[in-house]
Amino acid sequence: MLFYSFFKSLVGKEVVVELKNDLSICGTLHSVDQFLNIKLTDINVTDPDKYPHMLSVKNCFIRGSVVRYVQLPADECDTQLLQDAARKESAQNKNR
Repeated sequence: MLFYSFFKSLVGKEVVVELKNDLSICGTLHSVDQFLNIKLTDINVTDPDKYPHMLSVKNCFIRGSVVRYVQLPADECDTQLLQDAARKESAQNKNR
């Protein structure tokens, strides 16, 4: 649930999602669900020559299982807070 909560805080921010098939999509994060499925608006593809069919697409839904990386805006990511929350969640799961 940690990453779900983190991504929910980034709604409305510009992100780049790299898929397992090497397609990279840049867009505004519209929503994310508990399975880390991602909905992007105002998208563009980082390599339009390789994926010309994606030029006409403006919004997309990305299944969480096909995501390789999500590149976040550096100024929006508090890494220390994220690391502390991950440690806390890990400790809670060990105690169960």
